[in-house]
Amino acid sequence: MKDKFYAYIQNLQDQICAGLEAVDGTAKFREDLWKRPEGGGGRTRVIENGNVFEKGGVNISAVHGKLPEAMQKMFGVGEADFFACGLSLVLHPKNPMTPTVHANWRYFEMYDEHGKVIEQWFGGGQDLTPYYLFEEDAIHFHQTCKTACDKHNLEFYPKYKKQCDTYFWNAHRNEARGIGGLFFDYCKANESMSMENWFNFVSEVGNSFLEAYVPIVEKRKNLAYTPENRNWQEIRRGRYVEFNLVHDKGTLFGLRTNGRIESILMSLPPHVQWVYDHHAEVGSEEEKLVNVLENPCEWIS
Repeated sequence: MKDKFYAYIQNLQDQICAGLEAVDGTAKFREDLWKRPEGGGGRTRVIENGNVFEKGGVNISAVHGKLPEAMQKMFGVGEADFFACGLSLVLHPKNPMTPTVHANWRYFEMYDEHGKVIEQWFGGGQDLTPYYLFEEDAIHFHQTCKTACDKHNLEFYPKYKKQCDTYFWNAHRNEARGIGGLFFDYCKANESMSMENWFNFVSEVGNSFLEAYVPIVEKRKNLAYTPENRNWQEIRRGRYVEFNLVHDKGTLFGLRTNGRIESILMSLPPHVQWVYDHHAEVGSEEEKLVNVLENPCEWIS
């Protein structure tokens, strides 16, 4: 399974990068190949200063070795070997009317002293972080997520949508990071889902990413915006940074397993602001967004 999934994310990285380069029209992804001293490595691809994307990355990695002590405590186990691979992407468009997006699809195995697999699971999801709320964009993104889920289990979308709202919650701000999408983790074999079934589901979601995001970018990338719009975008980006550095499991996992720091922090936007005690103007488009972030809603029935 690990070889099958790693081959899948290698191909998916190629497909997504090609699709995003076509949308941007000018910028190309820069590729870095890197190795992890303890075992494994990855292929980082970053796009910067494009016509559409101010900064973004589409990264894959496959790491293995002894489970670090911090992860032993997290999983409640002693010494063990592990393998983890995944694709992680974040895109920060230049235009404040175009949303930031994040997605991740991953696979994990853990072994006993004889090399036998004792734990294996999939995880992942995709979520949207707009700076200005266009309800039709939110509906499109969520409908694409639901369509992918419904092909495998009608209970998946409502379940993983709720988990997304719960996970991407900036508890110290009492607001969501964005308008959600899907989040699933520790997807293990059970009576109704084999690991092959989980692979089919996760790859279905991964394959839906460009369909979920690119039409929104095409619709918003050339909209006019003001310096005030840009200022708001940078303030909201600050909340994005806060979540990634304080709460995000993927970031923390990378830091605790001696991951490549440039790839881990690729998710951070280039221009950010923290304004003391900032509040959106009453009745403004900015406040409209904040109201939704403070009270996550159902976008589709």
